[in-house]
Amino acid sequence: MTTIRQDDFIASVADALQFISYYHPPDFIQALHEAWRREESEAARAAMAQILVNSRMCAEGHRPICQDTGIVTAFVKIGMDVSWDTRLGVEDMINAGVRQAYNHPDNKLRASILDDPAGARKNTGDNTPAVIHTQVVPGNTVHVELAAKGGGSEAKTKFVMLNPSDDIVEWVVKTVPTMGAGWCPPGMLGLGVGGTAEKAMVMAKAALMEPIDIHELRARGAKTTAEKLRLEIFDAVNDLGIGAQGLGGLTTVLDVKIHDYPTHAANKPVAMIPNCAATRHAHFTLDGGGPALQTPPRLEDWPDIAFDVGPGAKRVDLAAVTRDAVKQWQPGETLLLSGKMLTGRDAAHARIADLLANSEPLPAGVDFTDRFIYYVGPVDAVRDEVVGPAGPTTATRMDKFTDLMLGQTGLLGMVGKAERGPDTIRSIREHEAVYLMAVGGAAYLVSKAIKSARVVAFEDLGMEAIHEFEVVDMPVTVAVDVRGNAVHESGPAEWQEIILARKPGAGVN
Repeated sequence: MTTIRQDDFIASVADALQFISYYHPPDFIQALHEAWRREESEAARAAMAQILVNSRMCAEGHRPICQDTGIVTAFVKIGMDVSWDTRLGVEDMINAGVRQAYNHPDNKLRASILDDPAGARKNTGDNTPAVIHTQVVPGNTVHVELAAKGGGSEAKTKFVMLNPSDDIVEWVVKTVPTMGAGWCPPGMLGLGVGGTAEKAMVMAKAALMEPIDIHELRARGAKTTAEKLRLEIFDAVNDLGIGAQGLGGLTTVLDVKIHDYPTHAANKPVAMIPNCAATRHAHFTLDGGGPALQTPPRLEDWPDIAFDVGPGAKRVDLAAVTRDAVKQWQPGETLLLSGKMLTGRDAAHARIADLLANSEPLPAGVDFTDRFIYYVGPVDAVRDEVVGPAGPTTATRMDKFTDLMLGQTGLLGMVGKAERGPDTIRSIREHEAVYLMAVGGAAYLVSKAIKSARVVAFEDLGMEAIHEFEVVDMPVTVAVDVRGNAVHESGPAEWQEIILARKPGAGVN
């Protein structure tokens, strides 16, 4: 009988979580590189280049791919012939591994988990607890699959209880555009079909643990209903023209994964969960022979490409920028920002709103007049870093505060990722403000543009505190200009039209 020791289990979990914080799976890198090579949209191609360059930097520097280092999900299969030499239960051992990984002194990961989710929402401080699914199966080993799932992509999860005669592909094609770009495409879609509502959700998450192999599937041909659906959905979603970061392009998904399960005759439950450009998962098996540690990939597996903003990029001095100057910026234009900007995301915006509602002053050092705010929750710095990886968070979540911020604080512009809603675009136009987009999934690359960082307000909020960053040549794209022109609307519409025009029979009456 195999004996699994507590220290081996904890060490294996901690090692896997550190590993996936800075190593993309090689299959993801290969698929994204191929998509980059095929891409014809300049904006999408530039975004993918940033993600690939960032990935190699993280592999070399052992720092997180994304500032959102995720909520940990574990799928554990425990052999029935296993015995345990432990004081802790399985869930407690996994959480001990999470705690150890996220507080590693050389690569501290961001703690994003909040207790009392419907109330105080207080950070647990160590990213515990994980979400854990266990099965007891025949055998004498323990197999563990771990993922660190970012909140931006998790927020785009969809579920529907279709009628038995309803078409799954049709639902997916209708639903994906409603997800916006906050899930940082190109990534993967995981679908769970059948079972019950909760079974479909778990299957969709488990499906995302598999490697990218859609092109191999196409080459050999589909043999099952699930495989046929994978190919149909893959083509249909890419035909939408959403593209990398929602900017419009040929590739929106790199793969589609489907798990299915028998279901009730009256039901057709379908869950869909996207994986973002920071795809992170690892697998290991404990057989009693010690900890199961990950094997580092070769740096040669990463393409040797460079990110170049191009000769048309405009340098912007944030200390001198004026409202008249901002009016000249064009949608899709690349800017290089230098100077000081404040940061803030959900919790900070809520506090600012409360202060303004009570006619109370903003904290000392928080003056948004003719300034820019960066929606970010950075990773803590280690060693000689100014700040840890600091990529953008989903701007759409701040839409409910935008009119207030633009109308009452003098804010000139915002920097985040993904699209803005129609009411926010209307407010941007009315206040002649601007929204700029940074690439999600390039957090370490972005952090290299930050030359100083200090907390100026709400320190108790941890990563959600307001910081002041000083940046040099931080690359961004004009996503919504002062006239309300939005690249997340125009880009996908343009590329969907291009893609459909190339289809056989297009234009034939």
